[in-house]
Amino acid sequence: MIVLRLALQSLRNRWLTAMLTVLAIAVSVMLLLGVEKIRTGARQSFADTISGTDLIVGARSGSLNLLLYAVFRIGNATNNLSWQSYQDVRARPEVAWAVPLSLGDSHHGYRVLGTTLDYFGHYRFRQTHGLAFRAGAPFSDLFDAVLGADVAAALGYKLGDPITISHGLGSVAFVEHEDKPFRVSGILEKTGTPVDRTVHVSLEAIEAIHVDWQSGGRIPGQSVSAEEVRRMDLTPKAITAALVGLKSKLATFRLQREINEYRAEPLSAILPGAALQELWGLVGIAETALTVVSAMVVATALLGMVTMILTTLNERRREMAILRSVGARARTILALLMAEAGVLTATGIALGIILLYIGLVALAPYLDRSYGLNLPIDAPKPAELMTLAAIWGAGCLAGLLPALRAYRLSVADGMTVRT
Repeated sequence: MIVLRLALQSLRNRWLTAMLTVLAIAVSVMLLLGVEKIRTGARQSFADTISGTDLIVGARSGSLNLLLYAVFRIGNATNNLSWQSYQDVRARPEVAWAVPLSLGDSHHGYRVLGTTLDYFGHYRFRQTHGLAFRAGAPFSDLFDAVLGADVAAALGYKLGDPITISHGLGSVAFVEHEDKPFRVSGILEKTGTPVDRTVHVSLEAIEAIHVDWQSGGRIPGQSVSAEEVRRMDLTPKAITAALVGLKSKLATFRLQREINEYRAEPLSAILPGAALQELWGLVGIAETALTVVSAMVVATALLGMVTMILTTLNERRREMAILRSVGARARTILALLMAEAGVLTATGIALGIILLYIGLVALAPYLDRSYGLNLPIDAPKPAELMTLAAIWGAGCLAGLLPALRAYRLSVADGMTVRT
């Protein structure tokens, strides 16, 4: 206790340099824990992009490719899934619901998704969150469109505005379905998922805008008006993929195997969770880099603390000599300087934790609303506590170098005036 009291008194006499050292350690600890919070939050948000869907079914393809175009709207399907095959899958006794997806068109670079009203009822993210409307309602007319939050914000759309869908996926439209314009009937709330960057229309609408098209272009001499197409049979011949929910999770692997062995056409059924983890394994190397960088920042802060203590040693030679002259042993001096390092590190860690949670409370709602990054405000996990304990231990050890140097100073050296 005497050594600790001496250490606190010494630090109070050098309060400015001590405070700056504590602040440097606090910022580095806040950065380290903040990076860990962002890493785990980003990973969980990534994994929660789609929830409650047991299988994604599409034409025979790799699991990542199917996941990318069906969920993230990235890339294209190698082939389509026939409507009959979709109906066969949907009619299976294990299937509780199935939602068809049809991709291939765009609007100012945003993907257009053809689907059914079931999509708005069954799509889930973050385990239990469903789609909600900020304004309007799902499509009720053939040429209604529901916009994701980012589409509406970026293009400035509001309810009732007309939009024109383009053929293909380019951000610059060269071929448009201008003869069959759509009307904005609804705008979805922000989800932080690819839904925000999607224009949703009905499956029948996708068929309607392509009735007089073939092989990516309009059929010469044919033109079907928007009114004429309303009287036609718009049952799709094929779709891009389907989201499937099962009555029992126990049937997942069996149905997946049977779909993969479907004889009528080559199909693939993937588990969204497994595919998401596989994809994160490819893109998650950045989290390792962030952790390494933040650890280097902590090491730099501790090195700054060592530098500060070493710098002040020459000024404290007389202080050390007086302590030795009144009976303090050399190991007491050693313990004093290590105690100073430990106090500085512990204070910096405590301040860093406080700053972290202040930042989380202030920024978490904004990050969730703007970027869909869900950062839970919870107590430090055991792994984080172990990391903090390791930092404190490293701080105490870092104080060993100046402590050893002071240990070697003699009384005569301390009482000698250097010029």
